[in-house]
Amino acid sequence: MFKTDIYINRRNALRSLIPSGVVLFLGHVESPVNYAGNTYRFRQDSNFLYFFGLNIPQLAGVIDIEEGTDCIYGNDLDIEDIIWNGDLPSMEQLAAQVGISSVSPYRDLRIKLTSAIRKGRKIHFAPPYRGDSKIILSDLLGLRIGELSNYSSKKLIKSIVQLRSEKEPCEIEEIERACDTGYEMHTLAMRLCKPGIFEYQITGAMEGIAGAANGMPSFPSIQSQNSEILHNHNHNNVLQSGKMLVTDAGAETYMGYASDFTRTVPVDGKFTAKQLDIYNIVLAANNLAQEIAKPGVFYYEVHIAAAKVITEGLKSVGLMKGNVDDAVQCGAHALFFPHGLGHMMGLDVHDMEDLGEKYVGYDDEIERSTQFGTAYLRLGRRLKKNFVLTVEPGIYFIPALINKWKSEKINSSFIDFRKVGEYIDFGGIRLEDNIVITDEGCRRLGKKRIPITQEEVEQEMSK
Repeated sequence: MFKTDIYINRRNALRSLIPSGVVLFLGHVESPVNYAGNTYRFRQDSNFLYFFGLNIPQLAGVIDIEEGTDCIYGNDLDIEDIIWNGDLPSMEQLAAQVGISSVSPYRDLRIKLTSAIRKGRKIHFAPPYRGDSKIILSDLLGLRIGELSNYSSKKLIKSIVQLRSEKEPCEIEEIERACDTGYEMHTLAMRLCKPGIFEYQITGAMEGIAGAANGMPSFPSIQSQNSEILHNHNHNNVLQSGKMLVTDAGAETYMGYASDFTRTVPVDGKFTAKQLDIYNIVLAANNLAQEIAKPGVFYYEVHIAAAKVITEGLKSVGLMKGNVDDAVQCGAHALFFPHGLGHMMGLDVHDMEDLGEKYVGYDDEIERSTQFGTAYLRLGRRLKKNFVLTVEPGIYFIPALINKWKSEKINSSFIDFRKVGEYIDFGGIRLEDNIVITDEGCRRLGKKRIPITQEEVEQEMSK
């Protein structure tokens, strides 16, 4: 937990942005795996963590704008709780750690909200994304579950995005811890990668490092030798000679802050000339993106610059043709790079995505593209100092997509489909780093960059 003043200042900053009403932050409850007493590892709602800091279940936080009060609603442990789970500080003691002196039993939350509603006061809440939270909110507010998103507060959403987007120094330190754990996860994966190993053996060992750091994976690890599948969570394959292994994984600290890295390595421990040609194009796009990312630049523009590097590189090996600028403008690069360059990262690996990407990644200055590929760019807005984000270009050879474009002659003036046919079983390559925007540019997060050059990767894999 951060220092008490951090949470007080955050709530006061939010109060200055919300003109009136009652702001409700509903914490998470335990979620059962297969029966009530067997629960998933508890993960608190990120907005509740940001403003109220307490990482325990069945709490709610209320900021009353007119009254100028903050209150935590939660129950002290009874004797049965203590017998099975041990004793904890009282709710008053816990609330004091985040600068709150007003505490009420959880049942009184209904009284508070009902009173406010009867007086015609606005209840500000963020759109719920978990089923149990939807049920609780529906019951508390007298709204049908299907109507909740219509009544969520756009003012609150925009205010949260404004506050959480620019990371505080204490947050960046915590993200750095997650990145250092991510380094250990990925270098272990490189050392374990070899023909005959099951993907799940690497995944299990790698995710164990996150647990050993008193955290957990920041998302279900994406790891597969079928590297053309962008989000492959199937880890049942035996690694085969000639393939490449994509590992997209990160760690989450105990306080909920995330890292998110991707590396692609040759299963045999050495790149072939063909693999290295494509690999170095992706690496060049990654490096260029980090060179030009700085305050005031739209991340959409960084994405397009990376797409041009990819297009130029693919042109150099005969897979694309024609004018590079025209090809990117037409979206021809998206056959090979069908996703966005990156996303915000912080308390969530896709930071604040529950609030809506149109608020987090876009704003009044820039709207999301509708073009295939670029439409998947989660972050396009103008960068500001202390934004934390990912840089993750890639090149993929997806047979179904290639066949579709070839048969429909999509962007055929920019793509040599005959040459592309020689890469139909190539797979894909993605390389992802985490950066923070600084005064004049950006810097990579973590003490060391995860091995990324040919020499670094092959050396790590040989250990």
